[in-house]
Amino acid sequence: MSFRRTLLTIAAPAALLLVSACATPFRADVSRFQMMPPPQGQSFVVQAADPRKQGGIEFQTYAQQVAARLNALGYRQADGDGKPTFVVSIDYGVDNGHEKVVTTPGIGGWGWGPYGAWGGGRFGYGYGRGFRGGGLYGRGFYYGWNDPFWYDPFGGPQVNSYTYYVSQLEMKIRRTADGQALFEGRARARSTDQALPRLVPNLVEAMFAGFPGRSGEDVMITIPPPPKNGAAPAPATIRPTRPS
Repeated sequence: MSFRRTLLTIAAPAALLLVSACATPFRADVSRFQMMPPPQGQSFVVQAADPRKQGGIEFQTYAQQVAARLNALGYRQADGDGKPTFVVSIDYGVDNGHEKVVTTPGIGGWGWGPYGAWGGGRFGYGYGRGFRGGGLYGRGFYYGWNDPFWYDPFGGPQVNSYTYYVSQLEMKIRRTADGQALFEGRARARSTDQALPRLVPNLVEAMFAGFPGRSGEDVMITIPPPPKNGAAPAPATIRPTRPS
């Protein structure tokens, strides 16, 4: 095996290891339309939009997470007696994946990225911004909604492919008395895995960030990674993606 091929073989797994080791925020695009009344103890039930999921343990897990959010806001989960004020329907899933190919032009010389994360490179020695600045190869390889890629340290164009998945949570709330729609929301995120037990709770948290939100507004919800050493969790941030 040539020296070039040996270095690439070693370097690529190291870069992927760095990706998996870094705690990264969860980002979701959320759109909401709503005419929700102020919470005054109105009762609700949570149902599956797909009847096939209704009796499943997985659905019940996610339904309990949605119910807990609504309870915290001042609504009340129905106890089975009488007719609930609202019916909350949820649906969730993840697609089969999308192949992404990124071609990066070579820069020449040693280094990861145009600023030479290690070694010489065209722009000199030392740390640079090959993996978005700082750290061992930069400040850590940021991924999520951006494209992960790496450079050929020998200067040639590098073609890299990876698979990403799009997960989605849809939630609708209707008034039981007349079927009036009160809330319609959708949260979508990209990830490098299909693990619904990890993705859906994050999508639920994104859906309820600033709930019920401004009707017709699309927002980017960023959920910080879990805190370490027993620290209090940081709140989610909300950023409009386009005017309503």
